[in-house]
Amino acid sequence: MRVSVQISRGIESLFGTHDENIRLLESGLKISTQLLDDCIELEGAEADVARAESILEDYNALVKEGHIFGNGDLNSYLRVVTEDPEVSLRGLVVSGRQRNFGKKIIVPKTINQRRYLEAIERNDLVIGVGPAGTGKTYLAVAMGISALLSKRISRIILTRPAVEAGERLGFLPGTLQEKVDPYLRPLYDALYDMLEMEKVEKLLERGIIEVAPIAFMRGRTLNDSFIIVDEAQNSTPEQMKMVLTRQGLNSKMVVNGDVTQIDLPLGKRSGLLHAEEVLRGVEGIRFVYFDERDVVRHTLVQRIVKAYEKYEANEAGRQLTLKLGDYAGDRVREGEDGAIVAPSA
Repeated sequence: MRVSVQISRGIESLFGTHDENIRLLESGLKISTQLLDDCIELEGAEADVARAESILEDYNALVKEGHIFGNGDLNSYLRVVTEDPEVSLRGLVVSGRQRNFGKKIIVPKTINQRRYLEAIERNDLVIGVGPAGTGKTYLAVAMGISALLSKRISRIILTRPAVEAGERLGFLPGTLQEKVDPYLRPLYDALYDMLEMEKVEKLLERGIIEVAPIAFMRGRTLNDSFIIVDEAQNSTPEQMKMVLTRQGLNSKMVVNGDVTQIDLPLGKRSGLLHAEEVLRGVEGIRFVYFDERDVVRHTLVQRIVKAYEKYEANEAGRQLTLKLGDYAGDRVREGEDGAIVAPSA
């Protein structure tokens, strides 16, 4: 099937840097495109072409209405709409305007980010697991700000393990707050990105927003609160159980972590991994998993995450092969390119 869609304006934004947006549309929908004067010709299976035509018509309408796509925004939207046929480009863009995130308009840029926001809206406890840069903390803080500004909750609690699970901070100079603040800085950064600095300072002074290490949560019951537990992979099972049981009436809790970046001392088990086993299938709790496709930082970060995963998988396989060779009494060797080479007969 072949269809032409007229593009009257915004052609540069549509194609993106090095035509990355059009290439994404082609690969995501299994179609081919060709630019002809002021229109784009689409060719492929009928359903795929119809889907691409719908996306481009939404793009045309949004641009005519004055919507300006920021750097990389359209690429992020296209990732979602090409993977999820139930999502329209217009619906995805407009949905970001329906929530008050302070001075920010935030739209989920991947399918898993969309699932994450929906999970937070519908569940009282959400656990997000995935690599750095996938927006876990940022989106959780945004949802907390939205709930606070709409007066659905009365305070936001942001917490994370400080330094390590043991929280041995005594050797650092300054007061206890001065010792832990550097380790809570990412949470402050997200707050300042969504609210004016003066407003954040005022909310912190009044205790409406509280940023503290997990140790400060012990013995408390947090009612009418939006609680965010960040870097949860560096909590112990005891700490995780303690913080999970702090949730009070009319409260939501979001727990985030990256199980590939556990900094606990040797022999200490991650509370996040333990919680995955214990809480699997418990009603009212939703797990959302992110991967390298959800990284919304510099595009290079996606490739870095993927490269590390590939390297670690190869290294695990190499170590296993060496051990099996030793066990069999038949030593294997490593070739010049790092490949495992079995000895010749």
